[in-house]
Amino acid sequence: MKIAILKEQAAGERRVAGTPETVKKFIALGASVAVEAGAGATASIADDAYAAAGASVGDRAATLAGADILLGVQGPDPASLGGAAPGAWIVAGLNPFGERARVDAYAAGGYEALAMEFMPRITRAQSMDILSSQSNLSGYKAVLDAAAEYDRAFPMMMTAAGTVSAAKCFVMGVGVAGLQAIATARRLGAQVSATDVRAATKEQIESLGAKAIFVEKVAGIEGEGTGGYATEMSDEYKAAQAELVSSHIAKQDIVITTALIPGRPAPRLISDAQIASMKPGSVIVDLAVEQGGNVEGAVAGEVVVRHGVKIVGHRNVPSRLAADTSALFSRNLYNFLSAFWDKERNAPVLDEEIGNAIRLTQGGKVVNERLLAS
Repeated sequence: MKIAILKEQAAGERRVAGTPETVKKFIALGASVAVEAGAGATASIADDAYAAAGASVGDRAATLAGADILLGVQGPDPASLGGAAPGAWIVAGLNPFGERARVDAYAAGGYEALAMEFMPRITRAQSMDILSSQSNLSGYKAVLDAAAEYDRAFPMMMTAAGTVSAAKCFVMGVGVAGLQAIATARRLGAQVSATDVRAATKEQIESLGAKAIFVEKVAGIEGEGTGGYATEMSDEYKAAQAELVSSHIAKQDIVITTALIPGRPAPRLISDAQIASMKPGSVIVDLAVEQGGNVEGAVAGEVVVRHGVKIVGHRNVPSRLAADTSALFSRNLYNFLSAFWDKERNAPVLDEEIGNAIRLTQGGKVVNERLLAS
């Protein structure tokens, strides 16, 4: 069983799908590991470190030759996979809804594509969940990006020349990224508040020392979708939420938005009129900008100014912390493959629950029910 760790091809992608730590673990399972030269360079991992861990390091052709499992952070170009074993697994974040043509090409090439972002949110799969591991650090980085753009201090400071007031930070969307954003903003000394369409998150917000901002006494506020994700709200709820948020957001210095709905454009949370109500010099960080954005006027890959407010729309935020996000992503992949490793076959054998959830292609066809229904 040969596992190949590929150098990422996507523009701006600095992460890598394997580290010397996971290379050693895969070898201990009985696999051989090949790493494409330079794969870890942007994540501060030298080729020598992979070699010292027991991997062979070479060009892409040598890395792919006879490989049974191809590991990536983002899905590799199907045309670049020549030499891999027939039916090889592609295990990565494959963006199935956004890159459907690429998924079709994997099927046509005879590959078995496994989308790690489709991992079911069940207890035994928590250690395999790339969305959670990457979102955690995204929430942290969002606060640091906000602090870098904000022209004032975060904590309250008392000096002989007077007092500096603490920044007011509002987090919209309290999933993994939102919870980490709350915790990080609190550690930096901000006054933090947060909201979410899922009523169950109120206790989580308050447990972190933040103020929960919730619509009350409106039907349909549970907001809980499949797998713990948010779902679309009723028009009545949206109207009540917009009114509440509008009055609150005008008083904030920092706003961080994290709301995503799988397979759909990001919900619009902040309008241009709401941006205009904020104080000049305020900062909004839109973590959903690549899925259409939570903030009107946000531009992917840019920091724009509207009504004196900076709107931060960095692409691929996990990649901005490449060393740590690579380590976590790599462990997710190892935890996944090792959980199903059959020692007699010296290969992983997926069970039905997880296999059916993440498998996109098999036998030359697209087989995933979520994709086929979209």
